[in-house]
Amino acid sequence: MRTLWLFIFIPFLLTSVCNGQDLIEPDPNLKLLVEVSNPSKEINNGVAKVRVKGGKAPFIYKWSNQATALDAKKSVNLIEGMEHSITVTDANGTTASKTFIIPSESIPEIFNSNVQPAVDFLGNVLFWDPFSTFGIYDPVVYTDNKQVPIPNWDATTNEKYVLKEWVVPEHERVEEGQKIAIVKSTNGKPKAVFASANGTLKHLVAEGGVIFNPENTTDVIEQGAHFLAQIDFDSPQPLLYPNGDIKTNTIPFIVIWLILGSIFFTFRLGFVNIRGIRHSIDLARGKFDDPNAPGTITHFQAMATAVSATVGLGNIAGVAVAISLGGAGATFWMFMAGFFAMSLKFAECTLGVKYRFINKEGRIFGGPMNYLRYGLEKRNMKGLGKFLAALFAVLGVGASLGGGNMLQSNQAFKIVAEQLPLLEGQGFWFGIIFAILIGAVIIGGINSIARVTGKVVPFMAVVYVLGCLVVIGTNIENIGGAFAAIFNGAFSADALKGGFIGVLIIGLQRAAFSSEAGVGSAAIAHSASKTNNPIADGFTSLVEPLIDTMLVCTMTALVLIFTGMHEVGGLGGVELTSDAFGSVISWFPAVLAFAVLLFAFSTMVSWSYYGMRSWTYLFGRSKQSEMVYKVLFLAFVVLGASVSLGAVLSFSDMMILAMSFPNIIGLYIMSPEIRADMIAYWEMLKNSQLYINPKFREAKAETGAD
Repeated sequence: MRTLWLFIFIPFLLTSVCNGQDLIEPDPNLKLLVEVSNPSKEINNGVAKVRVKGGKAPFIYKWSNQATALDAKKSVNLIEGMEHSITVTDANGTTASKTFIIPSESIPEIFNSNVQPAVDFLGNVLFWDPFSTFGIYDPVVYTDNKQVPIPNWDATTNEKYVLKEWVVPEHERVEEGQKIAIVKSTNGKPKAVFASANGTLKHLVAEGGVIFNPENTTDVIEQGAHFLAQIDFDSPQPLLYPNGDIKTNTIPFIVIWLILGSIFFTFRLGFVNIRGIRHSIDLARGKFDDPNAPGTITHFQAMATAVSATVGLGNIAGVAVAISLGGAGATFWMFMAGFFAMSLKFAECTLGVKYRFINKEGRIFGGPMNYLRYGLEKRNMKGLGKFLAALFAVLGVGASLGGGNMLQSNQAFKIVAEQLPLLEGQGFWFGIIFAILIGAVIIGGINSIARVTGKVVPFMAVVYVLGCLVVIGTNIENIGGAFAAIFNGAFSADALKGGFIGVLIIGLQRAAFSSEAGVGSAAIAHSASKTNNPIADGFTSLVEPLIDTMLVCTMTALVLIFTGMHEVGGLGGVELTSDAFGSVISWFPAVLAFAVLLFAFSTMVSWSYYGMRSWTYLFGRSKQSEMVYKVLFLAFVVLGASVSLGAVLSFSDMMILAMSFPNIIGLYIMSPEIRADMIAYWEMLKNSQLYINPKFREAKAETGAD
């Protein structure tokens, strides 16, 4: 237990020590006056302005908010109720610092600021980088040069830009702020271009040449096609945030944990993600469905329920954010991570069925709580098993109410309100209606949930994928440039997107968060499957990361790349994807809003079951206990749509990732058992000892198939 607490607190303490070394003592010769304001009851929109008395201009303003530039006297989008800071340096190098707090004026703001420290703490644990902590690599992002873009560049522009004149010859040394060129757009006036750094100038476009042409496929797809010059540094320089903080590429421990688990089980199970995919599809089709087997839902319904929980806003908004941060190259690593995640899903879903409990009434209780407790008890690890199971259940309840509920209803309301302006400010009533619809499904339990997801998942997947194919087909001439951008970005990513490590981690992180492989949630859905062979549900689950990450996430990424939207900055994830669809089909954002609503709905009904099983593990298996949880879940649906709860949602979303710690520890310990069961099942399949549904035997006889 002491080791566990040390493990949790080490990264937190290291961060605190490092931050403490950066503190600057205020200088009495320089006076700062900070004016703060809270413009509304919405969270995270505080404003601070600084006035300087004394000192010599010009001043450098270093805000604690990384998004605020060094020359900005005002910082916006600050968290109310939290301490912030400003350090001002004058032309003589004299510095002064001041801390301040934006007063909280509403309950959501007070709640948000009180939860934020917990978010920071959990983030320090989940996103701790062990490699940089122990000096294995330098996390600082360095670059040898800086590209110079078209002034005020907008990736959605339809204008053609030409390099009218070079003011500074190539290979000449330039100073930051020096005029170096003049560019002209199709419909605009000539614009001056200024050097963005000190160094040696390199021309990327000849005088009189075209910088960017929206009618040119390569220009639309290619990353950085809007750059006209490059300034080479005398020595590599670290990349900086707007406030002057040095950018770093962290390799989060949670990503390492999930990816290593995926790779381990891929090799431990002999690449079952390749060898078992055909059998997985047969199971999903119902070929081996035994109506007399214990359980309540079919293999397909179990798969649909698990997929409905993972195919959600992360596949639309999350992928858009990943591609905008990591560039086209993140798509490749996202796809590869989805491939390895299939094996991890196989392991947890197998045990989810094997250690389930079916009571006299036929109600099923299963999932990681069961195999962590009773599977480890078989190995004389009863104490560890009980601790891991309880930890998983606590995290499962929190994750279901937050990331699996409030986040979904909150984002669903926002995108629907964008399409139906009359809903603006009506989040409470939207939440009430949404809760009634969800309640109609979840009150009936897993059978009702499975029936709905079995219909909704195929429908929403087809609608979304068809929409993606229309956009890709309309821009099919971009196919060569798109795949070139993906592979070039994956293996030779430049510092524009944070370097190779940055692109790699962003892709892996999105896939790990999207598929939920290793989180253990899918094992709860599969525990209700009608089967005599637990390993069969391991095979069924193989297609889930295939659909969720390798298909839906990749399709979203391709839509963004084919339309050039991966170069757009400043937009939220859903907005970015919506604009990409809207650039081809003007009315399709409305269809996307409907798809998002379905994604959110299906995710919530599935997570209600996951949370309920975690709840019953902690508070008893009675129907009364289940009903208490369901009422609580529906109340959180309304809460999520009604108010802004940024830190609360972030914390609960992190709890989903934290579920992987107890889960994967148990999977490692029980990996020999999983492998042995798989080998025995393969033998049964090869020897035709598995039950085959009569309708498939009849179809085989009619066609004369072997």
